[in-house]
Amino acid sequence: MSTLQINTVYTGDSCELMKNIKPESLSLSFWSPPYFLGKDYEKDASYESWQSLLKTVISLHYNVLKPGGFLVINIADILSFQDENMPRIMGLNPSNRKCAVTKEMILKVKEEHPEFNRRQIATVLKCSEQTIDRRLNGNNIRGGRYATGTHVKLVGGNLEQYAYEAGLFLYDKRIWKKDPAWANSKWTTNTLKAVSETEDLYIFWKPGEYLVNRDRLSSTEWKEWGHRQIWEIPSVRANNIHPAMFPIELARRVIRLFTDEGDTVLDPFLGSGTTAIAAIETKRNFIGIEMMKKYAELAIANIEKAKVIYQNNR
Repeated sequence: MSTLQINTVYTGDSCELMKNIKPESLSLSFWSPPYFLGKDYEKDASYESWQSLLKTVISLHYNVLKPGGFLVINIADILSFQDENMPRIMGLNPSNRKCAVTKEMILKVKEEHPEFNRRQIATVLKCSEQTIDRRLNGNNIRGGRYATGTHVKLVGGNLEQYAYEAGLFLYDKRIWKKDPAWANSKWTTNTLKAVSETEDLYIFWKPGEYLVNRDRLSSTEWKEWGHRQIWEIPSVRANNIHPAMFPIELARRVIRLFTDEGDTVLDPFLGSGTTAIAAIETKRNFIGIEMMKKYAELAIANIEKAKVIYQNNR
């Protein structure tokens, strides 16, 4: 395949297509990869294959970034990572109990009737055998002892290691404060976990001289977000055309902070085209790669609309 052209969307595997990008031609790569949450585009992925994908794509950046160029990855930790080794125990929430039987009541029956099995104890207390098991063994989780436990899985450390092995260094880290994801936090009534309302921006640098251009932002913008670690930006309210869209303002900020007009930005997980549209609006070039044909076509349609709007507003 010939060298990938700027301002073009390509359908296919980033692990292969990135090999055809002109070496040292990109000032920035900004992307949000699959989060390993079981979306349609990652339903067949294992944790190991997902990590292999991230490692491979990151490693390919050293060749295509200009010296002094940046790789910015928007990603979130996995808040409910399934782990067979996790104990099947959750916090007790008495207010949610449909049965008033307590562990103390069960222990009292066992003391009075040490020969009783679980079924007999349940008969005395007029409850189910599952209730006896939950109260005695702490299996206060849907599916009881058979449900796979979950815990938080951090992802940033792996990204840093993959980048370091590729010759890139973690330059900075920003935090995107988004809308609280109440609808996706099914555990909030049964645990002490916090609702998800942040994602991370890991900023990697390829060794080389880079430009600190204070003219990229206004003095107000530098104060409000240019120098600030936490970026408060509303989430995309309707993900009806793509299941994992990030706000265009997030892409605009990254592009304006790390590039100048005329620079080229890559997004190897283009999705609905947000990064490319932000590049057009800020007078940068782009290269977009998207694995799934339906989303590549969606991105192309969105980009064409953005071009028309941009031309009309000039």
